[in-house]
Order: sequence, then C-alpha cells, then structure tokens
Amino acid sequence: MFRLCLAITTLVLLAASGTAAANGEWSGYGGIELRVFPRSPAFPEQERSTLSPSLELQPEIRLEWNDGNDRITVIPFLRLDADDDQRTHGDLRELNWLHLERSWDLRLGLGKVFWGVAESRHLIDIVNQTDLVEDVDAEEKLGQPMANLNLLSDWGTFGLFALPGFRERTFPDGRARLRGILPIDTDEAAYESSREEARIDWAGRWSRVFGDWDIGLGHFRGTSREPRLVPAPKASGKIVLVPHYDIIGQTSLDLQATKGSWLWKLEAMTRSGQGKRFGALVGGFEYTLFGLRGSAVDLGLLGEYLYDGRDDEAPVTPWDDDLFLGLRLSPNDVQSSELLAGVLWDRDNGALMLNLEASRRIGRHWIMEVEGRIFSDIPNGDPLAGLARDDFARFRLKRFF
Repeated sequence: MFRLCLAITTLVLLAASGTAAANGEWSGYGGIELRVFPRSPAFPEQERSTLSPSLELQPEIRLEWNDGNDRITVIPFLRLDADDDQRTHGDLRELNWLHLERSWDLRLGLGKVFWGVAESRHLIDIVNQTDLVEDVDAEEKLGQPMANLNLLSDWGTFGLFALPGFRERTFPDGRARLRGILPIDTDEAAYESSREEARIDWAGRWSRVFGDWDIGLGHFRGTSREPRLVPAPKASGKIVLVPHYDIIGQTSLDLQATKGSWLWKLEAMTRSGQGKRFGALVGGFEYTLFGLRGSAVDLGLLGEYLYDGRDDEAPVTPWDDDLFLGLRLSPNDVQSSELLAGVLWDRDNGALMLNLEASRRIGRHWIMEVEGRIFSDIPNGDPLAGLARDDFARFRLKRFF
C-alpha cells in the first residue's frame, strides 16, 4: 500500500510540475472535538472517562490548469485522540489528477466516490472503505486508489473503476468506547484472495436522468469492504474478533424521484460470496413543508424501511427489518443552521437507535456541530448489544481557512 501511495504521489507531482500556469487554491479546516459518554462502559477494560477529546485537521490543496480541464486535488486528514489509539490516525482522503474532455473524464489516484440516495443507511456505497473509528454511522470513508473513467453520452454516464490497493476497515481500540462486545484484532485480518491487499477490484456504474427520475445501476467485483468478524482465541486465552475479507459480487440499483414536495428514494442490491446470495433494500420518502407558516423555515419529514435477507454466513447487520422516521429542519438563515433528527426501530425485537445532528455557522470561519446517539432497549444477542451503554454526545468546533 505504501508503494502504491508513493507511485500515486509521484504521478501527481509530475503532472503538477508540467504545468506552465496552474491556479492554486488552499482551504480546509482544523477543529477540536469532545465526545461525552454519560454512562459507565459495559466492559471493565474499556476507557472509563466521561469526556473524550480529540483534535482534527483536514487541509485541501487544489490546482487547475488548461482552462480548468486538468485538476489536482490533495486532501490529507489527521486526528489525534486522547483515549482511542486506533482513532489517532491519518489518511489521504484524496490525492488525484482529473482530466476533463467533452465526452469523457479520467481520474487517477486516491479518490472518494459515493453511490446512493437513502438517508438511514448507505446500502450500496461500496467503492471506498469505511473509516469506522470516525463515527458509528459508517459515513466517513478512506481514500481509495483508483483509475476512474467516465463516459458521457445522451444515454447516460458510464463510470468504470479499476481499484488497486485494498484498504482494511478501521475499528475502535479494544479499550475504547463503541468497540462492541469483543475487541477486534485487525493485525490478524484474513483474506479469501491469495493476493490479499494487492488484489485489483473492479466496479462500474451507469446513471441517467429521466425527467423527474434519477436512476443508477452499479456492479462491484472484488474484496468486500464489509468483513465477517470471526471469533478466535489468542495465546492468552482471550477471545477476539478477526476480520475476514471475502471476494464478492454485488449488483445495485438506486432510484430517486422528485414529485413536487415529495422525494422518493430507493437503494437495492443483491450480493454473492458471503453465504447464500441475498438481497437488501432501503426505500422511503422525504416530504418537505416549504416556508413553514410563512417563514423561511423548511421542514422535511422522512420515512424509510430497511430490509436485509442475509444468512448467518454473511457479516452481521442490525438493519434486517427496521423502520426509520425522522425530520430535517432548515431555517435558511445566514448562519446556515441545520438539524436532522431520527429514530431507527427494529421491528423484530423493539431495539431503538436515536440520532441527532445539528450544525450552525459562527461568523465567517467557524462552524459548531452537535451530534447525539442513544441506544435504547437493545436486547442481548442484537448486533448493537455491545453498544447498549455507549450513548454519547459529540461537540465539534471547526475553523475553516
């Protein structure tokens, strides 16, 4: 992986050095984060501090030339965490060169690609690996080495991906909060492929807009970004979970329809390679009340259903038969205030996960973010059982530059 990143860095620097007149832009943010865990941990070896601070830095460097048709993007990320050794980490979110033509574009290097439309679960977002130490919602991603060719036509956009250099999923330290019932030993990770991280994965996606409808069809063939966690004994006799990365094939569909105040969404996929072939979906709506009571405030009402038909040989998921209800408040004020609140309810056992996310700009350069998660009525045996005492609030103050 180091050699691959070095090769990509060299390629990007060579491209930059060949530019006669590149326009550069420097931006990004630095911030401080405080996580508050009001309850004592479930396991004696876990960190018992109520307050868990950290620092984060994400600068962005962008260069462009050739009338904007050639662009270089560099986005490193660094976090220093006081309590979780695994959460203290760095990553290159992006380090790539993009070339644009009228009917195609090409991106080479480390990049981030998002597939999906749903709010409660990003079911089909498979190109990038999850940076799980950042947040339990699995929305943060690691940079993925890629060669991405997009072909643009009247028939839609065809995206082709060659993905060399597999990235392992990050997990919290065995002594950290939000780790689950058993610690995860990433040093012993196992692969179905004999080439392990060096295997080249492949993906493709077609997307097109038909009036009010956005549609996407995707396929991925390669090492699963979602590992099976297999119990294994250590020499000390302690039981840990070892990530096993299988080779899978996954075909996906995403649909979004805009009908007046209604936004209808669907993500669906079928996967082979982890037990029997199975299907999963997330589907629902967002209805927006614009200009609430004559004000500038918009209120969105969200509802989604989550289904997953995997068997016991596939990675465990808590989202096999669940309902999501939420609301999105947008005051449309000069401070760009936003609030998103929701609850996920397991229809089988009644488990609840409540989420709150809010943000507000302070002055020209500062943003305050607040996030809260509550795990309620989680029974033993539920995939979320290890998090039952890990309710938390997170406060972030970011300074953009």
